[in-house]
Amino acid sequence: MPKSFATSAPGRVVLLNGPSSAGKSSLARAFLARQSTPWHYLPVDLVHSIRSRPAAMADLPTDGTRWQESFRRSRAGYHRMLAGLAQAGNDVVGDHVLSEPWRIADLLLALDGIPTLLVHVTASRAELERRERERGDRVPGTALAQVGLVFGHGDQDLEVDTTELSSEDAAQEVDAVVQSWPQCTAVDRLRRRGHGGG
Repeated sequence: MPKSFATSAPGRVVLLNGPSSAGKSSLARAFLARQSTPWHYLPVDLVHSIRSRPAAMADLPTDGTRWQESFRRSRAGYHRMLAGLAQAGNDVVGDHVLSEPWRIADLLLALDGIPTLLVHVTASRAELERRERERGDRVPGTALAQVGLVFGHGDQDLEVDTTELSSEDAAQEVDAVVQSWPQCTAVDRLRRRGHGGG
């Protein structure tokens, strides 16, 4: 067995960013179904789902310091999971909520040197509320609270509005951008503007 594994070129990352209930997961699955080569789907929720909930912290409020520190470490680890898969030559679809400025800054650092597309996934406020109610697994109002935050960095390679657009049609739009990969992507422009500084 070699001591390390390296490829001549990294894989690609397509990062879906948007508020909760915008349709990122459905879009990711539809996109993967269109591909003729293997892709990995890595949502940030997966990282949160595998984190334990110690009895000593069970009664602590999730907006308190100890839980927030844990959440931040989980998200930072997620950024490096995306990078690690791509550095090993894998193509990856990520699913994230860039609701804090440090998240995009940290992603830009972690994904430096990795071809990355940034796709904003959105829906109308009424549709977000409807989906959130139907899901029943989110605190009411979560999606609307995130709407004003997730696109604060102000750049993307594509925006898809899933209010009326099906997951399959949205995936076709994403695929078209992947097939004609731009020479200068949103993450390139964000780095030039200093968003990767921390």
